[in-house]
Amino acid sequence: MSLAFQPPIDRTRHIFCNRTLNLRAIKAIGYDMDYTLIHYHVDVWERRAYEHARQRLAVKGWPVGDLVFDGSLVSRALVIDKELGNLVKADRFGFVKTAAHGTKMLDYPELRERYYRTVVDLRDSRWEFLNTLFSISVGCLYGQCVDLLDNGQLPLPMGYPELFKEVQRALDLTHIEGELKAEIIRDPTAFVDLDPDLPAALQDQRDAGKKLVLITNSEWSYTDAMMRWVFEQQLGLPSWRALFDMIIVQARKPDFFLGTSPAYEIINENGDLRPLPPPQKPVAGEGRLYYGGNAGLVESALGLQGADILYVGDHIFADVHASKRTVRWRTALVLRELEDDIRAIDGFRADEAKLGALMRDKTALEERVAVLRLELMRRRAGRASVVEGSQSEIELEIERVKGRLSEVDQAVSPLAEAAATVPHPRWGAIMRAGIDKSHIARQIERYADIYLSRVSNFLWATPSAYFRSPKSSLPHDT
Repeated sequence: MSLAFQPPIDRTRHIFCNRTLNLRAIKAIGYDMDYTLIHYHVDVWERRAYEHARQRLAVKGWPVGDLVFDGSLVSRALVIDKELGNLVKADRFGFVKTAAHGTKMLDYPELRERYYRTVVDLRDSRWEFLNTLFSISVGCLYGQCVDLLDNGQLPLPMGYPELFKEVQRALDLTHIEGELKAEIIRDPTAFVDLDPDLPAALQDQRDAGKKLVLITNSEWSYTDAMMRWVFEQQLGLPSWRALFDMIIVQARKPDFFLGTSPAYEIINENGDLRPLPPPQKPVAGEGRLYYGGNAGLVESALGLQGADILYVGDHIFADVHASKRTVRWRTALVLRELEDDIRAIDGFRADEAKLGALMRDKTALEERVAVLRLELMRRRAGRASVVEGSQSEIELEIERVKGRLSEVDQAVSPLAEAAATVPHPRWGAIMRAGIDKSHIARQIERYADIYLSRVSNFLWATPSAYFRSPKSSLPHDT
């Protein structure tokens, strides 16, 4: 009898590897909750967050009542330029490739004027990185309020940085004060995008002997309500807590990975806390509940450290960067946009091949013009020539090749424009900035050992899978 394990044909459900990872060597897997274990309908969630924040600004006298949420204005992984009131997309080197001022896209001359000498550096407070899908509402509302500020419609004199603080504060209060989360708990069906494959993927990992840990910044009441609804009421598990050896809420990531905050035990369903008894260290065990703490306490409770643990989250900084850089856990980034990006890119393959062939023709023609111009320069200087024909013949050939170049450019232009807007009509693919890698792609390369569109993709990669990164390509490889 022959056995064959078939990974999904749909490559949107594959797991992509930056740094070789042997899952068999992983002893514990930590998970974030929001947009990791539980995925939301982004447009629904962000629309309601936007509406709550807009109402807070309206109470302050801002003329925002007619503003309408438009998620197409923004993409995750853009950067807000608080100095100029712009949304920008940068490549891996930090050079701005696309930008919008408020809600208006900048044309190339405007883009060059503003950013010719500017490099995006996220360590500079000028820049605000839209790390997660929760950032869509921030970017949309900020862009629309920039338009109001430019039109002199806001009640108080302020600059673009102060404007961002006001918009961000309104969104933060929406999350902190719990109005939106209360709505979600009352009607999770409207907000949650269920994944029926998720329980089996987690159960495979548990059955393989791996410890599972939930580490979320959400509070206990919300975490319990949502995990109970998803895993018990919708997906049929007897107890969501039985999946995990430790459950940590209000972890305050990224500080969870950077600091030494104490942990408290949650002692009842109401979320009441008590200090841990000496030696004040949490203990792993089915469904054990904790508030706060730090990564060192998790390692101590599990008897593991560093590369024994894989952490899976959706926030490139708070989940992936912080855990990789400080405690050296292995890392996985959940990037749901990959699914739309891959489908759109695969659908564009035929046009991409045409564009590639045209660009090869263009390169050959440009090289031909360069050689002919060099020949004219050498002849004028009285130096040896390598091209046959008279000077007038060479000049005619240059004009002929330039005419052909013009024809190729006309064919390239619509294909290049289409490629730049696959799949997002304004910002293109999340991992690309023009023909180069985007700023977030560079961060994913540096800090995420693997990346995937959803946690249930592990269902097609056994708990003993060995992920090997492909050979990286260099310009001289082709």
